[in-house]
Amino acid sequence: MTTPPLTLAEVEAIARDAHARQTDKSGRPYAEHLAAVAEGVRTRGGTEEQIAAAWLHDAVEDDALSERWLAEAALPARVKDLVLALTKRPGEELESYTARILATPGALLIKESDLAHNSDPTRLAALDEPTRARLTAKYTRTRALLGLSEPRSGD
Repeated sequence: MTTPPLTLAEVEAIARDAHARQTDKSGRPYAEHLAAVAEGVRTRGGTEEQIAAAWLHDAVEDDALSERWLAEAALPARVKDLVLALTKRPGEELESYTARILATPGALLIKESDLAHNSDPTRLAALDEPTRARLTAKYTRTRALLGLSEPRSGD
């Protein structure tokens, strides 16, 4: 008998629990970022699979969940593929990372939502100037490699 796939609510709960002790660079609960990315994917017309992947997009990269957990999870293969495409490997060049995102159908929409939230002026304003400058340059370079325009105000 096949295990039914996890629901979006279950994926959200797993992601929130996995990142429960984690904060972002400004000290905010990391789950706020995950929720914003998932909502950004939803408002951009993403599928349920993309929304699920948005909730999990940093889980393996941040060691909140293991690759083994992902491989064994009751998730569609497409969700697993999206999460792995969005997982930056240690020492990986940005060009390789962005090429993998571009090569994985559906991953660009999630990364666009991730970058939009990461680049939010309110979030960036909470950081010290050197960190803000470093991240702004990184996000600008990433957007360029992905062929994305700069975020619109309120995006």
